Amino acid sequence: MKDENCIFCKIANGEIPAATLYEDDDFRVILDLGPASKGHALILPKEHYANLYELPDELAAKVIILAKKMITKLTGVLGCDGYNLVQNNGSAAGQTVFHFHLHMIPRYEGDQVGLGWKMGELTDADRDEILAKLAE
Repeated sequence: MKDENCIFCKIANGEIPAATLYEDDDFRVILDLGPASKGHALILPKEHYANLYELPDELAAKVIILAKKMITKLTGVLGCDGYNLVQNNGSAAGQTVFHFHLHMIPRYEGDQVGLGWKMGELTDADRDEILAKLAE
């Protein structure tokens, strides 16, 4: 299924040009037009799924295997020092395009790419509440 109004559907299916790093029957991997660092790329499924909740398990498994292959190769190409894999679900999580996509962000020592958060503390009450609700 494609969403004719979705820009990522159009890019993933070749209707809009992109710097394609890899393509197969399920996915297109492109360079991000607004990169966090040199070599920042996106894995886009060719079918439309708004987020990870909608992505079928089989494709979810394939996307992580593809990410591993891509970052393994790109680490050598780019000479980066590490990688972040980032996947946002919903506006509250920073998702701005509602077509599942996985960011592969190369990291370079001292690059100052801002992906951090303020560390909190797991309280006994929060732990107990989450564990109890999950067991229901």
